[in-house]
Amino acid sequence: MIKKTLIAAAVLLTAAPALAQAPAAAPPAPPPPRARGPALNLAVEMAMAAIANCASTNYNTTALVTDSAGVTVAMLSSEKAAARTQMIAGTKIAIVMKYKVPSLDIVERVKTDAALDAAIKADPAIGAARGGAIPIMVGGTMIGAIAVSGAPGGDKDAVCSQAGIDKVQSRLM
Repeated sequence: MIKKTLIAAAVLLTAAPALAQAPAAAPPAPPPPRARGPALNLAVEMAMAAIANCASTNYNTTALVTDSAGVTVAMLSSEKAAARTQMIAGTKIAIVMKYKVPSLDIVERVKTDAALDAAIKADPAIGAARGGAIPIMVGGTMIGAIAVSGAPGGDKDAVCSQAGIDKVQSRLM
């Protein structure tokens, strides 16, 4: 036992100078920044404006703003918004990210397109066609999306989403 320990120690001492001379590993590259989308301050302002618009008609809602890859930039919920509105807003964003149109457009299309309806239902990120999400456009390019959830109907959610976009549209880049 002692002999094995001494041999192991000798091997380590012999290898130590070689290990000390080994070049240091380069630090890992920083993660890439998020995709193009609204700046944080504008995303928060957009979400607040959307929620305020819905609150003016007594709807308790959640507003979700994402970048062009569908990654959350800001999510705000009014005090009395149902918890599930956060998840539902995400499914609405998934529709916009996949089809590049307002989610209400897809709601209308599934009424007459059985294949699209089946595809929507089969997509675990979506599950059901719901209105209320709108692409955020700058110069013909989609830089993100906004979704509102919690009003009694996707058409009403979409009005609030549009109010959020309208509040900051001139400052989006």
